Amino acid sequence: MSGSLPNAQSETALDAAGQRIPHLMPPEEPVPSDDGPVGFMTILRTWWPLAGSWLLMGVELPAIAAVMSRLNDAEVQLAAFGGLVFPLALLIEAPIMMMLAASAALSTDRASYRALQNFMLKLAIGLTVLHGLLAFTPLLDVIAIGVLGVPEEVLGPGRLGLQIMLPWTLAIADRRFNQGALIKCGMQRQVAIGTVVRLLSTATPLCIGIMVGSIPGIVIGTSALSTGVVVECIYIRIVTHRTIKAKLPMTSPDGKELTNRRILSFYVPLAITPLVALLSQPIGSAGISRMPNALASLAVWPAVAGLSFALRSIGVAFNEVSVRHAGDRGSLRSMSQFAWVMGTAFSLLLAIVAFTPIAGWWFGSVTDLDAELVPLACTAFAWTLLLPWTSFQISLYQGVLVHHRMTRQVTESVIVNVTFFTGSLLLLTIFDPMDGASAAMLATTIGVLAHVAWLRYRMRLVHSRMTH
Repeated sequence: MSGSLPNAQSETALDAAGQRIPHLMPPEEPVPSDDGPVGFMTILRTWWPLAGSWLLMGVELPAIAAVMSRLNDAEVQLAAFGGLVFPLALLIEAPIMMMLAASAALSTDRASYRALQNFMLKLAIGLTVLHGLLAFTPLLDVIAIGVLGVPEEVLGPGRLGLQIMLPWTLAIADRRFNQGALIKCGMQRQVAIGTVVRLLSTATPLCIGIMVGSIPGIVIGTSALSTGVVVECIYIRIVTHRTIKAKLPMTSPDGKELTNRRILSFYVPLAITPLVALLSQPIGSAGISRMPNALASLAVWPAVAGLSFALRSIGVAFNEVSVRHAGDRGSLRSMSQFAWVMGTAFSLLLAIVAFTPIAGWWFGSVTDLDAELVPLACTAFAWTLLLPWTSFQISLYQGVLVHHRMTRQVTESVIVNVTFFTGSLLLLTIFDPMDGASAAMLATTIGVLAHVAWLRYRMRLVHSRMTH
């Protein structure tokens, strides 16, 4: 869903010149370069390790939704998690999502590392204070009821969930900052290990929740997310502390001090894109809350969005491939073919799931939604049919534009996505042709199709630059 989960933009790290920063989990070995044109198999060898890592990360939210649906008062608890806590937590953390890019680009020495660390801590503490104001004051009532319009029964568990998620923003900021420093030092393997540590840590509260059975689902779900990021943050910080001393010089080789002014001029443009993209999370919650079957739709939203993201995350991974090969001879034709073939294949896979009993089995037995919610989830999921295909297309075009340092056009495309998503959801809210969950998925599809169209339009600038 547009902005509902981490997407290509939220994991795309760019330096000030618009060049690509390596992904969190790049291939362990570089793909050999040939003198001849880049072919389909070369692209496949680059893509599959990245796709595997994204697929692994994509199971986190479905796992949380599956556990929460097996606990007491599942409908309300899931609605609080998917319609209030997760959207607000993501929106608050949006300004620090690109901290990995900043660190990977600017942590050239220990003095710069410390300067950027101080900036990161100030920003993260400020955002944590904002999170605390929402979680522990009546401000949440104003936002949840007055702005988002969520059902009143969702407010209590939603507040508790936000309180448990208080460490979320600071932990993610510190983790991403240190991940960038590790990547700068060529220590990508440790970053990958950190991802595994996070998933194992996330699983621990989920297992406790299943075994005990009486703990509220919102407590289990938000504890799992918070525990995962905090433990991974600690692991990455320990590894980085050793690495910085061993790998980075004391001062900058060019003698230039990394001032707050330089940091701000570099970082502010990076922070805009994920902030815009994540606005669709609370917009989606507000739209669903004003449509038929609001509580049920909010309850199935995390499960539907999670499964959809898991199936299209492998397309998000193609962004890395596009950036890596965009400058190679013959790559554009090969990457276009690959994006069409793989995007179509995974959309067909989603269709097989959506239009056969597999979807009912998944939402009924695996996710364990209540019987009356399963048809609602299956119908909403069917509207995500094109999302795997669009994820490959977006990754293709974004990667080429980034390679040519045309990052403003990428930001434009995200704004177009959110605009079409919001407009479509508004129209669907007015005319009420379907339930809220299906409307949100349909609006998501319309948004990403507009995203693809805008990127394709902007690709003409690349052709113009190449021919002149």
